[in-house]
Amino acid sequence: MNNFRPLLRNAAAMLAFLVVLSGAPGAEVSQEKQSALDWLSGPEIIAKFGRISDAVWSYAELGLQEHRSSALLIKTLEEAGFTVEKGLAGMPTCFVARYGSGKPVVGILVEYDALPMLSQKGRTPEQAPVIAGAPGHGCGHNLMASAATAAAIAVKQAMEKHKIAGTVKLFGSPAEEIGVSRPYMVRAGLFRDVDAVINNHTSSEFSTGYGVEGSALESVVFTFRGKTAHSAGAPWSGRSALDAVEIMNVATNYLREHLHFSARMHYVIPDGGEAPNVVPDRARVWYFLRNSDDKLLEMHERVLNCAKGAALATGTELAEVRVLAALHQSHHNKTLAELMMKNIELVGMPKWTEEEHQFARALQKELGVKPTGMPAKAGTLGKPAAVFTGGPSSDHGDVTLIAPTATIRFPGIAGGSLGHHWSTVACGFGSTAWKGSNAGAKAMAATAIDLLTRPDVLQAVRREFDAYSKTHPYKSFLPADAKPPLDFYDALMNQYRPAMEPFYLDPQTGGPNKK
Repeated sequence: MNNFRPLLRNAAAMLAFLVVLSGAPGAEVSQEKQSALDWLSGPEIIAKFGRISDAVWSYAELGLQEHRSSALLIKTLEEAGFTVEKGLAGMPTCFVARYGSGKPVVGILVEYDALPMLSQKGRTPEQAPVIAGAPGHGCGHNLMASAATAAAIAVKQAMEKHKIAGTVKLFGSPAEEIGVSRPYMVRAGLFRDVDAVINNHTSSEFSTGYGVEGSALESVVFTFRGKTAHSAGAPWSGRSALDAVEIMNVATNYLREHLHFSARMHYVIPDGGEAPNVVPDRARVWYFLRNSDDKLLEMHERVLNCAKGAALATGTELAEVRVLAALHQSHHNKTLAELMMKNIELVGMPKWTEEEHQFARALQKELGVKPTGMPAKAGTLGKPAAVFTGGPSSDHGDVTLIAPTATIRFPGIAGGSLGHHWSTVACGFGSTAWKGSNAGAKAMAATAIDLLTRPDVLQAVRREFDAYSKTHPYKSFLPADAKPPLDFYDALMNQYRPAMEPFYLDPQTGGPNKK
């Protein structure tokens, strides 16, 4: 609790400067859009959704374990007048919130899962875990949870006030960090009637882009079965499943030389035996395979052959090949991205205080990068890379092939912070996070209102998508029998949750949760 007391004492001071100034001088803004921007500019709204962001940050729930986080978002949406369907696509923490009826239908994506091993005190510019080894929000999904929820409710407020026809949907998407939710949500038909989709992600920038981005990914677990024996007394009578895992990993590491330069491959061994004096009869290795859409399945076959060879070499059985998730690259719509960029420029970069700059500079100094502080201005429209060299993945890639989609990257994270790292966790709490997520909410809400109220814009977005779809038809990478791995993080979350609970924050007060 001591980690939060200085911030709580300064809560009143924080509220005094949290209004995010927006709007280019002289810019022409429709009444519908202005009402959403005005609603989001209210200090009480900024504080409300800032506390929601901080609460989700404190819960730091792993993929498909986001019971508190999803419940908080659902409660917030239901109280605002949304109808919420829960437990969709075979995932208890998946939901779709809806307001309005009929066409057009505009979707907003939201994520809320954390990452293992990244626990970190908020706004502390050196590594200092709250609970050593526990999860943390190392990708800023707590800011996304707050921003997307605020944006959807702001759109609803404008629709209600100005009698705007159509539907806004918020797609609650669990387990993005292991690539699970959207491929299963698409397979379940949840995006079938959507005309356009607004994705979002935390960043040190305020920008968007178009074209093909990121890597396709397969998340797959290989399980080997062997035979136990006394490791010293009669090792010849055993067959080590761990040996099979290690030989497979040796084979895939040699395979790297012969993969295209766009490939990425990484693994961990979650189960390698219990004691060195017992030959392990069961072992598992978990792989992420990344490549371009057209190379991913071939890469899977080559890695599978490494697993089969390891089983043959060790006299073990390759007992299971379990695909947890399989997802496409992101194919972002240019027309939609251009619309988003105009709204980003309209909203503008938040106004940071000197204290916020000082925190960013201290963190940057700790990370060994130039201490520039928080970003000064919005970015520019990103263009596709001339040569695809590989990179991170997001399961919203599948959505981009179902409906026209683009991503707003909104600020809040200090430049130089690393993704999936304690530095991002440190940035994701408190005033800069509140301001950044509010700016993101404004850009999302403004874009959604344009899509709902300007048929010419939506038609242009759809024309581009329809033409692109003719040469890029969607086909899921998921095997037909794949199911969401609901139990995957059970043990790990249960290990840390009791120690984390005393540090949970109350979304109503921002203080320690009394429950």
